[in-house]
Amino acid sequence: MNLQSESGSGSARDHRLVSFVDGAVVVGAGPSGLAASACLKQKGVPSLVLERSDCVASLWQRRAYDRLRLHLPKSFCQLPLAPFPPHFPKYPSKRQFVTYLESYARKFHIRPRFNEAVTAAEYDKALGLWRVNTSDSNLGLGLGLGCGEREYLCRWVVVATGENAEVVVAEMEGAEEFGGAVVHTCGYKSGEMFRGKRVLVVGSGNSGMEVCLDLCSFGAKPSIVVRDTVHVLPQEMLGRSTFGLSMWLQKWLPIRLVDRFLLLLSWFVIGDTSNLGLTRPKLGPLELKNLTGKTPVLDVGTIDKIRSGHVQVRPGIRRLKRLAVEFVNGRVENYDAIILATGYKSNVPSWLKSGNMFCEKDGLPKSPFPNGWKGEHGLYAVGFTKRGLLGASMDARRVAEDIKQCRSSHDSSSKQQVHPVLEGGR
Repeated sequence: MNLQSESGSGSARDHRLVSFVDGAVVVGAGPSGLAASACLKQKGVPSLVLERSDCVASLWQRRAYDRLRLHLPKSFCQLPLAPFPPHFPKYPSKRQFVTYLESYARKFHIRPRFNEAVTAAEYDKALGLWRVNTSDSNLGLGLGLGCGEREYLCRWVVVATGENAEVVVAEMEGAEEFGGAVVHTCGYKSGEMFRGKRVLVVGSGNSGMEVCLDLCSFGAKPSIVVRDTVHVLPQEMLGRSTFGLSMWLQKWLPIRLVDRFLLLLSWFVIGDTSNLGLTRPKLGPLELKNLTGKTPVLDVGTIDKIRSGHVQVRPGIRRLKRLAVEFVNGRVENYDAIILATGYKSNVPSWLKSGNMFCEKDGLPKSPFPNGWKGEHGLYAVGFTKRGLLGASMDARRVAEDIKQCRSSHDSSSKQQVHPVLEGGR
């Protein structure tokens, strides 16, 4: 049942609805949260999914550029229990991926509570339950509940907000002087608005490289800042996806030999990238990924644009000037706009108030893969493996099985009354 409680000051803003959830609260309705909820449902465990945005997979629907496609084959990106439609291409588009996720939610009857942002989650030792507080500007309308605050009591919390919850904006000296457009990739849709303009892309990961390619297709003049060493590999080699080939090779060979083989093939396919200003790290791409989480760039055409001179490679930025950028080598060039492909970060430390599972610095689990999915007192994580959707699917299955076992072993006499919000119902 719904319990309306009052904090004691008498103000309408101090009222909140308190609900008991006889199951798990899943924070986040992206691919990881959907996978967790579906796996829980398969195990007979109800879940309530809370999502701060107004849709599933908001990163893809609201903050991704139009030309984005999955960089890995669909077979490595499907969620548990439901593959991609067979007619989808090997590398589904942004729209196709969103369609798949929306269908996935319908298939498993996942109905998230949208526009409900988790503001705090804390374990109450006295109750032996988690208190999950949310704020929803629409919840309190007509109910006299002010800003619409709610509290959910539950035995399990699944953190599925992901590694890309908040944008990372690079601090650049002289930013206030620049005067041109400065846009993070979360606000970039296509190169249409940059036709004929000189654009500097800051960040040489997969997004930065693909944005450069997109800008070229619209007649812009892009340059890309490459501050560090970077591995660039072809998206496909020997007729197979590079990722799939590497996964297969690791079944038979040590990772260092696989790295050498991939780099040799890469040299034959795209040549020596150091000649283009893209120096490779000393560690191989797979070894580096395992140690640091840094993903190699899978080239979808940008290397040819760099080689032809349509994309210029530039070093780190020293400072910005009026419609110009001074680089660390002293060179100054004029630009009309800057696009920040500087990535995202976890926001877990801002709202998770209990447990010792996540690092305060980066918001990622302290235990490395594959052991970062489980914490204490019924706290779990899905989608923090730095291994994409494949890692999220593995986590979701483990979490669901563990919660099922905990639920089965729980003394039935201690179970509390089931609340009708189970599985997202209002």
